[in-house]
Order: sequence, then structure tokens, then C-alpha cells
Amino acid sequence: MVNRLKLTLPAPFLYNSIFHMGNESPSQKAVGIVSKPNKPEVAQIMPPLMEWLRSHDYTFIVDPETAPHVKGVESVSRAEMAARKLDFIIVLGGDGTLLSAARAAAKAGIPIVGVNLGALGFLTEIPLEELYPTLESIAVGSSEIDVRSMVHCEVGRGGSIIASFDALNDVVVGKGTIARLNHCDVFIDKVFVSRYQADSLIVSTPTGSTAYSLAAGGPILMPNVESFVVTPVSAHSLTHRPLVVRDTSHIEIVVMTGDEEAYLSIDGQAGMPMIDGDRLYCRKSQSQVKLLHTKGTFFDVLRTKLKWGQR
Repeated sequence: MVNRLKLTLPAPFLYNSIFHMGNESPSQKAVGIVSKPNKPEVAQIMPPLMEWLRSHDYTFIVDPETAPHVKGVESVSRAEMAARKLDFIIVLGGDGTLLSAARAAAKAGIPIVGVNLGALGFLTEIPLEELYPTLESIAVGSSEIDVRSMVHCEVGRGGSIIASFDALNDVVVGKGTIARLNHCDVFIDKVFVSRYQADSLIVSTPTGSTAYSLAAGGPILMPNVESFVVTPVSAHSLTHRPLVVRDTSHIEIVVMTGDEEAYLSIDGQAGMPMIDGDRLYCRKSQSQVKLLHTKGTFFDVLRTKLKWGQR
């Protein structure tokens, strides 16, 4: 689910409430910085960014990917960063970098500022030239927060839960070999839907509807549509089309691979092998991702990123 909140509160109240994530006083403002690996632009971005943060009374920490570009700044893993009392996290990179940071920050409720250094950037929608106007807007309390829902999945094997994950975009059950189709039985709220034979099966959030699901022919959902999309990739049957279900639904996928393995992918980044008889249970996560920005709508992003015609 997505809620867009217009923040027009005075800055002291702002930091004590929404962005001040439990710090002891408004003067103790802290920011985390996460970067895409091997992006040479980061070396040029960091000096003025650190100067701006210091001039606005922020302390800051960086992840190991950012650390080579700065000196004398504490470096911590993204998981550890999420455990700190941060007002927000600045992501310098593309959507993949933001997805990684979001999965770590979601449980702590830390807002994210996504600055696009990549090519597409549905999630990192702030251009580099708008970084400082965006930060100024956050400082005076005139920014907006998009609250994005996540999907929680658990892997069942032999009657036990052996792994669990949260994803902002999607979870994908893909084939483990090049030639073989996946066979999966799908149940919605314990009601049998169909047996899918496909290269992969995607369970996507509204945010993820513009990612792998879209490339596989799935629909574009507005972020505030309370739903999931189940999308087969290259299905053996032409009648197997993407299926939209309520996000209150419980989705169960039974994997049938015989002697071979399938593979579970989380946001295209984390995951694990799956074997014959494994069950994937998907439901709405209790965690949410907060994305900070100052202007523009979801349709502005679609027109820009998908090159839709302008009026």
C-alpha cells in the first residue's frame, strides 16, 4: 500500500516526529549514505554532499561501497546501518542499489532518498541535479513520503519453514536449468488456481509491476493499488495470463522439479535453490519502504522513464 503524505510541519517538529528516528534531541541528526559499487561519479559527489550535511548539522555514516571515496567517516554494512538511529538514507545509484538498501531499512522505518546515477531509475527518481533542492526541502519539512508495500515470503520444506525474505519488487521462482520448464501449482487463499508450466513465476508488488513483471507482459499498477500480480514468464499455455489478486491474499506456490532444482530470487538480488515439493508462501509484509521526494507523480515517472507521449 502507498500513502503519500505532504509534510509542511515546522522543521523542529518534523525531526522529532517523522524523520527524527528516536534521536535524543533535534540537534542530533544523522544520515546514512549508500552507493552503487564502481560508480566513479561518487568520488565527485561525496565532497560537496558531506559539506552540505555538515553545514546543516548532520552526522553521517557510509556503507563499504562509499567508504573508498571518503576519509575519516565511519563505514558500516547496510544491515548495520539500518540498526542505527538515522533520519534518512541517501542512495546514490540505480534501482538495484535502492532495493538492497530498502530491504535493510524497511523494518526500522528509515526513509530513503533515491538519487539516480543509473539509466532507468523508477525508484531512484531524483536526478543528481535535484539532490540539494531535495535535501533543502527535507530540511524545512516540505517533502513527501511514498509508503510502499512489500511482499513477505517463506520457504517450506518437509513441514518446516527453512527461510524467509521480504521483497520490495518481487519474488521469482525460476528454473534451475536452461532447457526445462518450471512446473508449479498455485493456490490463492488455499483455493487451487492452476498448474503453471513456464520459465519462471513472478509474484510482484505494485512497485514491482514496472520491473520484471512488466517485461513479462504484466500490467502496470499504481503504487497505491492494494494488490499483488502473479505473472508467468513464457508460459507453455497461451491462456495463462498475469493474475491480479488482493494484497490480503495468501499465495502458495508448490514447486515440482523432479530431480532438478529451481531457484528463488528476491528482488533479483538474494535467493536460494528450491527442490521438488518445496512450498513458497507469499503474503503482504509487515514492513514498508518509505521513499522521500519533493515533486512529481507516478505518471510523471512513467512518462519520463517509458518515453510515453507528452501532451
